Amino acid sequence: MSFTTPPRPVDVTALFPQLAPLARTATRLHPRPGSPTVHDSSVGGPLLWPADEPWPHCDERHDRHATREVHSPDDIRLFRHNRLVAAERQRRDPQAPEYTTEELVTAERLLAGSPWFDGPIAMLPVAQLYARDVPFPSPPGADLLQVLWCPFDHPGRPHPRTAVFWRSSSTVTDVLDAPPEPPVVQSAYYLPWPCLLSPEQVTEYPNPLELSEELQEQLADESRWETVDPARYDSYADDPEELYLTNLSTAPGWKTGGWTRWGVTDPVPRPCPECGTETVPLLTIGSSEWNSHSESWMPEEERARSTLLPLCTPRWNFTMIDIAGGRTLQLHVCPASPDHPHIALVQ
Repeated sequence: MSFTTPPRPVDVTALFPQLAPLARTATRLHPRPGSPTVHDSSVGGPLLWPADEPWPHCDERHDRHATREVHSPDDIRLFRHNRLVAAERQRRDPQAPEYTTEELVTAERLLAGSPWFDGPIAMLPVAQLYARDVPFPSPPGADLLQVLWCPFDHPGRPHPRTAVFWRSSSTVTDVLDAPPEPPVVQSAYYLPWPCLLSPEQVTEYPNPLELSEELQEQLADESRWETVDPARYDSYADDPEELYLTNLSTAPGWKTGGWTRWGVTDPVPRPCPECGTETVPLLTIGSSEWNSHSESWMPEEERARSTLLPLCTPRWNFTMIDIAGGRTLQLHVCPASPDHPHIALVQ
C-alpha cells in the first residue's frame, strides 16, 4: 500500500521565506515487511545479480572485540519468526504460553552465539532501487542501484562496510538464484528484514547548522514563532528550534536525496575522494522510521489504523536494522560522476 506523510505542523517558509530557495526533494522509502523479488525495489530483498558476475566479499579485518558473540543468519531469521508467531499467539489468546519449548531453544541458541569466522565474508543485500520507482543520481545508462554491506564492524569504522553497484537492468538476463551468505554476522541488527517499498516524495530543509548565522538566530528567536499556536509545537517539541530540527527540516528513516541529517557531528565538507566535488546524499539507512520526538512523520495510514504496524518492531524499526545505537548510515555520491567512490557517514 502507499503511505502519506502528514502536512508539516507549521509552514516554515511562511515564517522564514529565506528557507524557500533551500528546499530539496527527498524520497521516503517507507520500507515495510514483505516478500520482494529480484524485480522489486526493496530493502534486504534478493538482487537482480548477473549469474556470471562474482558475488562481492569483504576481505578486510573485522573487529573481533566489537561484540561478545556472532550469529548465523538462519538462526536470526528463525528467532525473528518465532517472535512474530509468539506475539500473534498472545494477541489471539492472552492466556496462551508466552513461548513454546522450541522457541526457547532457538532463543538460547541465539544467546549462546556461533563460532567466530576468520576469512572473507560474503556481503549482504541491503537495498535495491529501480529508477522507475525511486529517483536517484546515477551514471549514464544505469537504472538500478544495488547496495550491499559486510555485516561486521571494522577497526576504526564501527559500522558495516558498504558497496554500491550501478547497472542497467535490461542487460541482466541470467540471474544468480542462490547468492552466498556469510556463515555468521556480527549483529542481528546488520541483517535486514526483507521489505517492500512505498516511495513518497517530501520536501526537506537544511539542518540548522547548515544555515547562515543570521537565519539560525532567527530560528532561535521565539518572537518569530508568535503566530504559531503553541499547541502545534508543544505537541512535537519543547521549543521552536527543536520543532524545526525534528519535524520541519529533514525526514527520519530510509530515504534518497534531500539534505544530510547531522547529529553526531557538526556539518563537515564531504568532497568526492576522486575528484573533490562536494558529494550529495544518495541513500539514508535509518534505524527507525520515526521516534517520540518526530511522530509527525508517521504516515497517515498507520496513524489511523494501528493494526497496519507490524508486530515486534521496536521504535518502528521495520527493517530490524540499527546503526550505532539508533543513528543513520548515509551514503553520499559525487554528482559529477556517481560511479566515483562513495562516502559513508554515520549521524
